[in-house]
Amino acid sequence: MKSLQKELQEKILIADGAIGTLLYAHGVDQCFESYNVSKPEEVLQVHRSYIEAGADIIQTNTYGANYIKLSRFGLEEQVHQINVKAVQIAKQAARNNTFVLGTIGGIRGVQKLITSKKEITRSFKEQLFTLLLEGVDGILLETYYDLEELRTVLEIVRKETELPVITNVSMHEPGILENGTPLTDAFYQLEELGADVVGINCRLGPHHMIESLESVPLLDKAYLSAFPNASLPAYENGRLVYSEQTDYFKQCAIKFRNQGVRLIGGCCGTTPEHIKALKEGINGLDPVTRKEIKEENPLIITRDEPQQEDHNPTILDTVKERQTVIVELDAPKHLEIDEFIEGVKQLEKAGVDAITLADNSLATPRISNFAMAMKMKELNLNVKPLIHLTCRDRNLIGLQAHLMGLHTLDFHDILAITGDPTRIGGFPGASSVFDVTSFELIRLIKQCNQGLSFSGASLRRKTNFQVAAAFNPNVANLEKAVKRMEKKIEHGADYFLTQPIFNHEQIIALYRETKHLNTPIFIGIMPLVSHKNAEFLHHEVPGMKLSDEVRARMQAHSNRNDAIQEGIQIAKELIDTAINYFNGIYLITPFMHYQITTKLTKYIIKVNNERKILH
Repeated sequence: MKSLQKELQEKILIADGAIGTLLYAHGVDQCFESYNVSKPEEVLQVHRSYIEAGADIIQTNTYGANYIKLSRFGLEEQVHQINVKAVQIAKQAARNNTFVLGTIGGIRGVQKLITSKKEITRSFKEQLFTLLLEGVDGILLETYYDLEELRTVLEIVRKETELPVITNVSMHEPGILENGTPLTDAFYQLEELGADVVGINCRLGPHHMIESLESVPLLDKAYLSAFPNASLPAYENGRLVYSEQTDYFKQCAIKFRNQGVRLIGGCCGTTPEHIKALKEGINGLDPVTRKEIKEENPLIITRDEPQQEDHNPTILDTVKERQTVIVELDAPKHLEIDEFIEGVKQLEKAGVDAITLADNSLATPRISNFAMAMKMKELNLNVKPLIHLTCRDRNLIGLQAHLMGLHTLDFHDILAITGDPTRIGGFPGASSVFDVTSFELIRLIKQCNQGLSFSGASLRRKTNFQVAAAFNPNVANLEKAVKRMEKKIEHGADYFLTQPIFNHEQIIALYRETKHLNTPIFIGIMPLVSHKNAEFLHHEVPGMKLSDEVRARMQAHSNRNDAIQEGIQIAKELIDTAINYFNGIYLITPFMHYQITTKLTKYIIKVNNERKILH
């Protein structure tokens, strides 16, 4: 009986290339794996073309054939059928000397929180058991950006089978995983967990994969593999296009062999012509048993950056010492900023500790909060800007670049939030990005504090961001909401700003549910300015609910000035309650009426001073 381990011990094997690339060329633009059932002859022809090109190993068309990924196409109930057919088709195509690997792709990317570890495990087992029962020659785990996920599924495989297991990680940056783990360290971990072959696939072309392997030694218990993309892709007429220079792959096959690679295949963009070139490149070459290791520069070079001179205590310092006041002041929707600047000056004079700058609140374009923070800095005032950062408007590239810019200009206080959906704003047809959730954004900001970029590469300095998170207490199940809060704390949230609360009992209930936490909570207070304002907030703004009493009190005043005074009085009463239980108040300025939040700031300071005297 043929043995994959024995074959790898004696020679270099060639695997197939991209299945999706060929199916895409045939007109498939959605679920490649569904073709196992709907058009099996197409998949069969792909396998045969790679075997004819010289592939010793083919993989089943099951990269995304798990419950989680198939559910995106409404095919989640066909997991078993799609995987069974995939193995049957691959076996039909295989020759006597062809190995068939059951492929299971990674689920997590940067967006870890989209799918829990428990869901991944359940989904993985269902697919694994089907592939094993159909009699594959081994298991290929490929395109795993998240090392924790790969470790988890590898442990499952090793408990269920003694078949060969190939584990391929994927990197955003050459030589390093997205959590900062050097490639060599990742390989050692996978080897210890029982992987027979460890390697890399996807994202990078041959050049960067070879470069990454130069610092990787030959392992004692596992062989090395490499499945490069055809090249970096170009974007032409709405499609990703890869290089067709197959002669280059022939040259690279020799370089992979020199790095000790025993299993070479292709990933995105590769075709039978690329595989044929790889086969020709290693023709007549024996595997290397010794290699020179290139001395690598440390992949993670971080150093503590000297703290900037700051004569003001941080937001977290003040909240531990005394009642701290944060005020939100929205940037203008137009280019006239005089009123905003005057508001900042008046709030600073009143004793505000920080001014929060929303990031296009309610999905409406405003002057960049980054620009307004710079304007505040130019005033040399004794008040900090707390800059909101949403997941809505920037992809991962933009988020990281923005954070690097904030750090460079000494802005270190961030409120990480999801962001209001675009459909409620001035451009309802605009796209929302949401590459990550607010949970993941918090984690990634804290990763920067460790000196690591989102991709795991070194930033060469550590940022020192303090990260606030949003919390909505206006929900039916407060206990469940607090669980989300605890999850944000696990991901690095330093303190919380709540949505506006208009109910005394709600403040007290929040205290009872959170008193076990050491993380500061700023209670959101939004002064009302009219009955119309109150009704709009209650009925139309997500996350805001007003009590019947508050709505009735605002309805009683048709005169605008009287309504404003009533709104201020309601806010003061809520502040009185909040001060008894929490050490931070978050005032939301309504419609640029900074005079109102200035009065409330002075009131908070007055009450706080009176309490000190009493104590």
